[in-house]
Amino acid sequence: MTIRITGTGSALPEKIVTNFDLQELVETSDEWIQKRTGIAERRISTGETVSTLAARACERALEMAKKTADEVDLILVATCSPEQLLPCCACQVQDLIGAARAAAFDLNAACSGFLFALNTAYAYLQTGIYRNALIVGSEVLSKLVDWSDRGTCILFGDGAGAAFVEASVGEVLRGNGRKAGMECLFQGSDGAKGAVLSCEERPVANAFLSTAKTGNPYIQMDGQEVYKFATKQVPACIQEALDKAKLAVDDVDWFVLHQANVRIIESVAKRLRADIARFPMNINRVGNMSSATIPVLLDEWNRSGRIKEGDRLVLSGFGAGLTYGASVLVW
Repeated sequence: MTIRITGTGSALPEKIVTNFDLQELVETSDEWIQKRTGIAERRISTGETVSTLAARACERALEMAKKTADEVDLILVATCSPEQLLPCCACQVQDLIGAARAAAFDLNAACSGFLFALNTAYAYLQTGIYRNALIVGSEVLSKLVDWSDRGTCILFGDGAGAAFVEASVGEVLRGNGRKAGMECLFQGSDGAKGAVLSCEERPVANAFLSTAKTGNPYIQMDGQEVYKFATKQVPACIQEALDKAKLAVDDVDWFVLHQANVRIIESVAKRLRADIARFPMNINRVGNMSSATIPVLLDEWNRSGRIKEGDRLVLSGFGAGLTYGASVLVW
């Protein structure tokens, strides 16, 4: 038993914010941002929410998979920026798309969220609990960003990406002889280093506490430490996944990585000794959308026809937690 992705979808806010726009807010420049991150512009919400973006992405994934909302068994939303603590975003998405039969819940692994959700769906489907699942990574990070902090406000964007996955019982062989579906997964966490990328929720305050601790409600990041973590851990976990699947780097057609920084992606390619042309990127147009980056890029590459049946993909993410992981699958 394995799972196959049979539909993808994405949704982005309409407003485009360029590096030149940010020059009006903080001391920075287009050249400075592009040289350090590879980002030229990003999408920023002017009213779109985590749930509405997620719902639009889900509808497009269902349309591609030729499924109706009534057929969905499970909805998983990966997000670290929901508008509401209760109800969870997945239940809001369930209502918006009319998937009345589906079980729904959220999970938060920050930028690794979509990957962790995919692996969670794999566990549910592989054991036969459910037959299919909608997996979504959706974020409106613009509300968590301090727009006077040039170290973080230049990085993040808003958006959502989704994938519809189905259990695959029999062997589906592609033209190149590869079996379609998930081949291997690997994920991990390092909570001891979690402070290098954080964002506080509301502090403890109740009738039995005389003074409440006040904190910073915006994303805080030690960029150098995050860079060091990513450039070391991502190639290591990709290699771990490939070793488990008894595959080599050369057996992979596409490396679909979390879009955090062009320099990180280039470093990962170099450490793996893989051609950078096998690493799709859209960070220059959308920035870092946390859990949404992998599924949005996957949808773009899929709809453009660049991913072919039988292609082997590695999906890999890293983020706050600290969390990291990699999945290997055949399209």
